[in-house]
Amino acid sequence: MPFATICEMRAILLNKKGWKQSMIRYAHTNLIAKNINTMLAFYRDVLGCRSIGQIRDLSGEWIDRLTGIPGAHLFGEHLLLPGYEAGGPTLEIFSYAQMISHGEAAVNQSGFAHIAFEVDNVREKLSEVLAHGGGQIGELVETRYSDGRTLTVDYATDPEGNIIELQSWR
Repeated sequence: MPFATICEMRAILLNKKGWKQSMIRYAHTNLIAKNINTMLAFYRDVLGCRSIGQIRDLSGEWIDRLTGIPGAHLFGEHLLLPGYEAGGPTLEIFSYAQMISHGEAAVNQSGFAHIAFEVDNVREKLSEVLAHGGGQIGELVETRYSDGRTLTVDYATDPEGNIIELQSWR
């Protein structure tokens, strides 16, 4: 049975049981930057994210309530992720007027670990990342999967040490 038909049947069954179906879709990932201009430029210039014109400067009682931080003031911009058209998911790069720091990111740290970008050439993109203030974790590796496809992959970092996976499949 085709997957779409299975999903449609599940939706019909859910509705017959009186459960309400609701819309859900991925919207954005938020990155809190120490130097917002550096980070916006890096993700635009190196990784092909594009501004969608949503520049925000947020403060006030509702932001205090949302964040749980009295006097919170945050500002930043939404960048459309590469490979998506208008309305697609964004990378929300924001900065707070007052921030706290955490330890160095690690690929095996619990929680969200990295953001991945599929690229044409991992080695070339890694060179570009390094030239724009990023770093490299581990080594660039190539491995063949049982389905015959080859993955070329490396972990890198943006200028503030956030982990980026660069991958290419052939």
